[in-house]
Amino acid sequence: MDISIVVPTFNEAANVAELVRRTVAAVEGVRAEIIFVDDSTDETPAVIREVAASAPIPVRLIHRDEKSGGLGGAVVEGFRAAESDICIVMDGDLQHPPEKILELVDRFRQGDVDIVVASRYVGGGTAHGLADRTRVAVSKVSTAVTRAMFPVKLHDVTDPMTGFFLVDRRRIDLATLKPRGFKILLEILARRSFRVAEVPFDFGDRYAGESKASLAQGFHFIIQLALLRFGKMSMFAVVGGLGAVANLLIVWALTEMGVNYVVAAVVGAEVTIVGNFLLFERVVFQDMREAASGVWSRFAKSFGFNNAEALIRIPVMALMVETWHFSAVIATALTLVIAFIVRFVFHSLVVYAPKKPGTPSHLREVLEDIDEQAMQPGEL
Repeated sequence: MDISIVVPTFNEAANVAELVRRTVAAVEGVRAEIIFVDDSTDETPAVIREVAASAPIPVRLIHRDEKSGGLGGAVVEGFRAAESDICIVMDGDLQHPPEKILELVDRFRQGDVDIVVASRYVGGGTAHGLADRTRVAVSKVSTAVTRAMFPVKLHDVTDPMTGFFLVDRRRIDLATLKPRGFKILLEILARRSFRVAEVPFDFGDRYAGESKASLAQGFHFIIQLALLRFGKMSMFAVVGGLGAVANLLIVWALTEMGVNYVVAAVVGAEVTIVGNFLLFERVVFQDMREAASGVWSRFAKSFGFNNAEALIRIPVMALMVETWHFSAVIATALTLVIAFIVRFVFHSLVVYAPKKPGTPSHLREVLEDIDEQAMQPGEL
């Protein structure tokens, strides 16, 4: 097999037959396969099976009941299943023209690159398929921010947000990828340095169906970008910082209402402990939940630890207020800062540990994440 074409799909039944037809015509003379990695809730899997039965090239279906990692996770699963090491990723809505596939392959065959990116922003490329001027502006701004955050690794990449690219999977370590959303190329490029070339393409209109772009996807992208740039420990700090601000506001509001500062601190602590746990689940340790204990067990560990920590922290805060004459707000802030590292280590090694906690591999992951924080700023 010369190339494997990986197509992640979600409710794209109306596009499957046309995508296969145009792809077959585009790859004539090349041994190719199409792998649909499907998370659909409609009839898309049935349509893929029907089209595959008469297609002149292999068309394979991987239907996922567990949608781990979103679109990015689907692409990684396609990489693992591919017959060829040369994998092309494209969307299932025909906004990525199959007619460009051989141009990507020809550029790769020159032998001087690991990844060939189909770019909307180089040469004669266009982004006219974006629904309106707002989406065009959002795309360009997010691309500029992303390149600014990875100025070395993305120096030669004008469109790191594209979902249309060729990669030699032998050059990537699939085990290190932690797909969290739909920008899998960014995930790949941010992990290490690659030799990258670009070819222009016209980002066209959808053939059928409706766009999957949403506010939730934008939120997931921001999280993905922050985790890639700053790492898990820094995201833990961001969540902790939000919790600290909420805690301070609660203490301030309650003390202004005449509530004793110790009572206010207890209320603030309990509210932010629960809020922080929900955010840890959603944005910091999302990739570790599956291997860890159940959600109620995780909550009990987190809640119990944070309350034990609060039982120590609040008397210290009281000592600072009563004996050293700090204000309640400043004392709260200082003690929260001191507690940060202890909380991170506990959550990483205990709350979200694999079901057999304390394994060397898990400890190594945590230490690598901490080490990554020391290494990342050097890129800037």
